[in-house]
Amino acid sequence: MKVRNSLKALLKRHRDNKLVRRHGRVYIINKTNPRFKARQG
Repeated sequence: MKVRNSLKALLKRHRDNKLVRRHGRVYIINKTNPRFKARQG
């Protein structure tokens, strides 16, 4: 899991990346390739 200030660039790295909000944090999740997981902040 990467922790980044901005997730916009990471979102475009794979077509299955999805932006989700959980518990006040912003995450990128990817079911097909979990190595693209990221969290903002």
